[in-house]
Amino acid sequence: MIGDLVVKEFIKVKENCTYWEDAIKVGAALLEEKDVVEKRYKEAIINNFKELGPYMVIAPGIVLSHARPESGVNETGISLVTLKNPINFGSEQNDPVKLIVTLAAKDNTSHLDLLSNLMEIFMNNEDLNKIFEADSEEEILEVLKKYKKN
Repeated sequence: MIGDLVVKEFIKVKENCTYWEDAIKVGAALLEEKDVVEKRYKEAIINNFKELGPYMVIAPGIVLSHARPESGVNETGISLVTLKNPINFGSEQNDPVKLIVTLAAKDNTSHLDLLSNLMEIFMNNEDLNKIFEADSEEEILEVLKKYKKN
């Protein structure tokens, strides 16, 4: 499923960000440019971090940034951003972060298969390292091809 949703326009590699807010904005902007989300979606994600802490840092080196569907989601979508230099999001266990996955879900249930698919990738160390180390969007797309619906 993730292999079906993520296209080259939803990927950035080796992005140069200094602060966690910048990284969130880059991931959300990729979805915003294609009208998957409204501009207010990235502000909702940032506000969630400020209010609730770094719970979105879900695994070592990985942020799954998201907000509620009513915060400006037009359709389900996902973007991936790798960072040139890992940055801290405030998670004792999982900082520094190398990969920002921004998830936009149009409702409270349709994205559950997508989350399951993401977890498959995150638990496959070989594929995850290929994503972390990718020098191009094409290299990430090549990894994601394995996760397309059959």
